[in-house]
Amino acid sequence: MSIERVAIVGLGLLGGSVGLAVAEHLPDTATTGYDTDPDVRRRATELGLVGTVCETAGEAVRECDLVLLCVPVGAMETAATALADDLPPHAIVSDVGSSKQAVADSLGRTLPKHAIVPAHPVAGTERSGPDAGFASLFSHRWCILTPPADADPAAVAALTGFWEALGAKVEIMEAEHHDLVLAVTSHIPHLIAYTIVGTASDLEEVTRGEVIKYSAGGFRDFTRIAASDPTMWRDVFLSNREAVLEMLGRFTEDLTALQRAIRRGDGEALFELFSKTRAIRRSILEQGQDDARPDFGRGDH
Repeated sequence: MSIERVAIVGLGLLGGSVGLAVAEHLPDTATTGYDTDPDVRRRATELGLVGTVCETAGEAVRECDLVLLCVPVGAMETAATALADDLPPHAIVSDVGSSKQAVADSLGRTLPKHAIVPAHPVAGTERSGPDAGFASLFSHRWCILTPPADADPAAVAALTGFWEALGAKVEIMEAEHHDLVLAVTSHIPHLIAYTIVGTASDLEEVTRGEVIKYSAGGFRDFTRIAASDPTMWRDVFLSNREAVLEMLGRFTEDLTALQRAIRRGDGEALFELFSKTRAIRRSILEQGQDDARPDFGRGDH
């Protein structure tokens, strides 16, 4: 099974980056694209995010071998319904969403006769929209595939090859397990960031601008995370609510223990926790999943 024509539905950060990465790494692969927002379609055309920007989802997918749904997880079913009548029987259907069980259920209901292989490239920035995309977004990052038990092995192999060609490292796991893992590594950190930045915003009335004026690196990094696309993250938390609530419960217990240690003046417990978390940071650097520079390699932007 070969992928010679790729349709990208949703031309924001991820969709645009896929289009640019295909142009750079798979120049013989044709790309079409569609977005529900006419302004995004116009900008995508100006930026050359895909070979052809289409006026309907059906037109974009009509001759594709692979369709990637790069829309918020809450919009997956609507997007799939819009293209269902025009999707070729042989086409692989995939996505880039951050929660996988809900996506698999949605696409399975909407496109029951097609090869569905959900995927999650674990890559992104706080920026969104067609101007945010860049070809190297997936380089040396993980892309997790969560094929259903009855998935066509040829479709899984073809999608694996596609993401590897874009520079990603591919891992395959069950959707339920993915959702638990990402609840810890991505969803809960975003929830914490949104909360602490919201708390700081509330304090601004009391501190008269000092929270922002004297922001240290830790708070600045929280604001970077909390600047992520609100529609996308609203849908992630609602679609992955069970895993998020389970991990949030565990986090709350750990936070209570930390609160107790501070109240009791238990320096040994604090030092032990901070030493353990420092070792995790070193492991992330060793695996090339972040930059060791003081600004995390992000510069001033």
